[in-house]
Amino acid sequence: MLCGIDEAGRGPLAGPLVVAGVVLKKEISGLNDSKILSEKKREALFDEILDNSYSHIVFMCNETIDNKGLSYCLKHSILEIMQTINAKAYLMDGNTTFGINNLQCKIKADATVKEVSAASILAKVSRDRYMHNIAKDFPQYDFEQHKGYGTKAHIESIKTFGYSPLHRKSFKLKALEIHFEKQQQGLFS
Repeated sequence: MLCGIDEAGRGPLAGPLVVAGVVLKKEISGLNDSKILSEKKREALFDEILDNSYSHIVFMCNETIDNKGLSYCLKHSILEIMQTINAKAYLMDGNTTFGINNLQCKIKADATVKEVSAASILAKVSRDRYMHNIAKDFPQYDFEQHKGYGTKAHIESIKTFGYSPLHRKSFKLKALEIHFEKQQQGLFS
């Protein structure tokens, strides 16, 4: 019994980090890295994975990311998954185990190991759904479009409206730092 673990939302400027762990109870066809699959295919696989696996999904909010750091949030989430899902082995997509005993890592595991692919899909769909649902509370940011990632349109929204309560203020972008510095000095470009 292998528990695959993957995350979604490591790099966005806003929203949570989501980490999922999956032990499959049966074979599911069509699994792959969630970034490769279409949104429609991910959505179709999401319920099938939930119905045919032992799974656990952890959300870490932007405030915790800002206060504790991304590595802490990843490690905490992985440990929660390992405490919740009893498996013989745990495999994380990527190149680090965060110093966690009994955790293995493999680069591109989300594309080559079905349990990690399933975790990738659960994490991505869960995060995308969250960002889509919360977008109605912050319509000026178009979170349903870019899911909090640093697109040009998102950066322009931050320049215009400032940060929302969902933004990770510890994530620094030079373009935003320069803009807000000029704004404080009363200089607008």
